Amino acid sequence: MGLKIQSKLYLGFSFLFLLIVIIWIFSSIYIFKLSSDSDAMLKENYKSLVAMKYSSVALDQMKDLQSEYFFNQTSRYADSSYQDRILDFEKSLHEEENNITEAGEQELVVKLSAAFYQYVNHFNAIRKDSLKPNQSFYFDILQDYKDVKRYVEAISDLNMAAIIKKNGKLKETSNNAFFYISIIGTIFFLLSFSILMNFPRNIAEPVKELTRGIQEIARKNYNQQLYIKSTDEFGELAQAFNKMVFELNAFEKSNLAQILYEKKRIEAIISNMRDAIIGLDESKRIIFANPVACELLGIASSALVGQHISDVSTRNDLFKNILADLLNGSYKTKDFNPLKIVVAGKESYFTKEIADVLSESTESREQQLIGHLITLKNITKFQELDEAKTNFIATVSHELKNPISSANLNMKLLEDERIGKLNEEQHILIRNAREEVNRLLKITSELLDLSQVETGNIKIRVQPTDPRLVMEFAIDAVKSQAMQRKVIIREAVEDNIPWINADIEKTAWVMINLLTNSIQYSDENSRIDVSVNRAGEEVRFSVKDHGKGIDPKYLDKIFERFFRVPGSIHAGTGLGLAISKEFIIKQKGRIWAESSPGEGSTFYFTLPVVS
Repeated sequence: MGLKIQSKLYLGFSFLFLLIVIIWIFSSIYIFKLSSDSDAMLKENYKSLVAMKYSSVALDQMKDLQSEYFFNQTSRYADSSYQDRILDFEKSLHEEENNITEAGEQELVVKLSAAFYQYVNHFNAIRKDSLKPNQSFYFDILQDYKDVKRYVEAISDLNMAAIIKKNGKLKETSNNAFFYISIIGTIFFLLSFSILMNFPRNIAEPVKELTRGIQEIARKNYNQQLYIKSTDEFGELAQAFNKMVFELNAFEKSNLAQILYEKKRIEAIISNMRDAIIGLDESKRIIFANPVACELLGIASSALVGQHISDVSTRNDLFKNILADLLNGSYKTKDFNPLKIVVAGKESYFTKEIADVLSESTESREQQLIGHLITLKNITKFQELDEAKTNFIATVSHELKNPISSANLNMKLLEDERIGKLNEEQHILIRNAREEVNRLLKITSELLDLSQVETGNIKIRVQPTDPRLVMEFAIDAVKSQAMQRKVIIREAVEDNIPWINADIEKTAWVMINLLTNSIQYSDENSRIDVSVNRAGEEVRFSVKDHGKGIDPKYLDKIFERFFRVPGSIHAGTGLGLAISKEFIIKQKGRIWAESSPGEGSTFYFTLPVVS
């Protein structure tokens, strides 16, 4: 039985690893030897050379100072400077005494020390002589200086000769290392090259054969067979591959009819659905359209399937309108905008949903886009019911507004003392009744406003407007309410703020509503921050309070009709923010809120800048 691939790999890499280890050990020995010799040379002999250099410099400076003393005593000579030179020489001499490395160096150091101190003592003795004969400098001091200098040079020459000798030894060692490493490297290179030329071929050929087989399988050629005559893992893989091909071939033949049947059944289900359905592939080409969709578009299925949506959009305005969101990439937004389509001479309303079709990749196990599914659901009946509800609310609100206003007026008349005086309890009952009547009046007014917005009866008069006017009008309207609650309103307007396209009355209504809510939910002696600043091609208004805040899970719902945050202690209809949203959207703006419990809430809305 032959070797397995794993065993072959282990043997091949183990052999290469062994070659690397041998070269590494051999190289390390020579490198360590070269490093040790060079390090010793630098630390031992070079240190002595440096010490003798400084000794020679100190000695020369001493001689110059002595000469000044003898021939020009009042000029440059200073005893302290002379003593410093002696200390410098002694320091260098001490370093040399601690660095004796060569034969005969100890005797020279002893002689140098003796000659130096004789030189120093001789000079000191002559200095004590009051006559100070200058001849002593030439015949005694200078002679002692030359003796010391001779020993310094002798020690330097001895260490320099040692350096030259050791350098030759280093060169010889490096030449030997290069020679032996070159021989070993050449032998190992030939062995490695032989392995490199033969070993990968034994691995690569079966892999290439397997790759060709897999490519044929990908082309659904299930008659492909692998002929790898080996006893290693590749041989076992070839046998498994051939068995797999046989099973795939049998599976293909047995399941083709079943697959075709399932395909026809799915097509029948889609064709009989009452909703219009259009399917696209990942490149946005139409792969199917059921009869309802074809009838809505007025295009036959044969003229749709296989076409790119951009090509169909140029020929059919309704199709272009339906897929506009997909073409511009905004189809993932969840705004509810019913689509009005004339079918058989009658206006019908449809909801549009564009869903991504995802499939798990067999390679990366990640979801990848394989197409889109467009569904149009007929909601004409629901739209008619919604319109009927809106009209009913508008009618009821309108009919209730007059009697409620009349009741409110009657309450005021009851409090007029000309009609008759009321006792304290009657005053309280009248005041409570007036509050309830005012609340009913506010509810009917908001319902009426909302119904008029939904039916389009409220006209939005958009015109260039200064944002400062909106803010100032709104703050003036709630100033007395803020003073009663002891709430401070702080304004901040960006310099050179541009004008906006807005209906000043409706925008101020929105601002007043946001400020009123903030005042109600603020504690006494707190602050409300109102700011206006530019944000790109829009102007952004913000109202920030410092109350208890709103739970983030309710932020998407607070702009819905009749919604109130659970646990809210302030009475309200839940219509103010819904109406505010309608006003802002009809002016091509945006409105949203940000909040964290315990940190207050911030409400924003934006309106476009005047172009």
